[in-house]
Amino acid sequence: MFKNKKQYYFDHASTTPLDNKVLSLMLPYFSSEFGNPSNLYGMGRNANNAISEATKTITKILGCKMNEFIYTGSATEADNLAILGIARANKEKGNRIIISKIEHKGILSVCEALRREGFDIVEIPVEKNGLLELSALESAINPQTILISISHADSETGTIQPISNISKIIKSVREQNESDFPYFHTDASQTTAYLPINVDNLGIDLMTLSAHKLCGPKGIGGLYIRHGTRINPIIYGGGQQNRLRSGTENIPGIVGFAEALSINEKNKKTEFKRIERLRNTLKKGIFKSISRVVLNGHKTKRLPNFLNISILDIEGEAMLLSLDEIGIMVNTGSACNSQSLEPSYILMALGNPYEYIHGSIRFTLGKSNTITDIKYVLKHLPKIVDKLRKISPLNLHLNQKSTISDPRAFIGNQTPHFLRKKNK
Repeated sequence: MFKNKKQYYFDHASTTPLDNKVLSLMLPYFSSEFGNPSNLYGMGRNANNAISEATKTITKILGCKMNEFIYTGSATEADNLAILGIARANKEKGNRIIISKIEHKGILSVCEALRREGFDIVEIPVEKNGLLELSALESAINPQTILISISHADSETGTIQPISNISKIIKSVREQNESDFPYFHTDASQTTAYLPINVDNLGIDLMTLSAHKLCGPKGIGGLYIRHGTRINPIIYGGGQQNRLRSGTENIPGIVGFAEALSINEKNKKTEFKRIERLRNTLKKGIFKSISRVVLNGHKTKRLPNFLNISILDIEGEAMLLSLDEIGIMVNTGSACNSQSLEPSYILMALGNPYEYIHGSIRFTLGKSNTITDIKYVLKHLPKIVDKLRKISPLNLHLNQKSTISDPRAFIGNQTPHFLRKKNK
């Protein structure tokens, strides 16, 4: 364990600390107000009222009706409900589902399961900057397409997708075909904290949310489902939540979810600017003090708290562990992939060479970060990089046969020898 008692947390895309006010509102529903909302006596009615009040809060922020929002156990479950539910309810209408190559595992995995059931799964590529190729999306839509699922922003680079533009494409297809299809789903788990999420403005039919990305509790997520959307449940039982998600509701989680979302909405604009300033200070300091650094994802169309970089000639895992020893917590990719030694599929989809990917590191800032945290990182990271490069078997700056595919993507303050020679 590191000697410094203070911890510097830069992994808010994985999860966030629970807000104290959120916790205080949740506590009674673990003890004195522990009733089952399906029961008609007083304690049950109190629990049911708590759900109603929470749902009013959430749906007001989303700009939708109360019966258009379903609570789930996680964002992954919400993604599963959206995709499995739409696929199985509408298979007589078509079997094509379109996603991007950089979707969350919760979407990629369920689509792979549907592929084995005979569904036609089409994965749209992204450009080197992480943005979806809209022309490829338009070309992929056919009369058999029942669902398009594109995340609002990916969980590794934070690149923001043009959801409203995609919605316009889908609306045009519907009008031409005089059809309700394809439906449009987006996972807004990463973007809810910083971007507007009014469902009509985005033009989506289904949207996934997650409480623990907002300083809310783990174990609670949600799915917006536009009225009239044909969808089947994936969990069967007592018929709770309009028969779309059976099971006794998680009252503490629901109450905490609503409070976290409400607090976030009040502070969203000011927090966006504050976090963006901190992120830019961190980025500027890293690129000034460390050579051979590459920015991953879009330069400007990205969430304000994301900084995903590749530091060449270093293994990201070694850097992560070295930072952890001095109390700095970061990630080398999305949390769902942290146990795998396989290269990041998202960074691979961006066309990055293997060497870039294994030197990648992701900083995601949040409410708990201050300028003191940034200064601490900038004080110690250059020393760690220098130490690791001295013992690294990788020597990209000396390797004439490096697989770096685009010299223009290089952003460090010292151009490698082989790139300088190549560009003469």
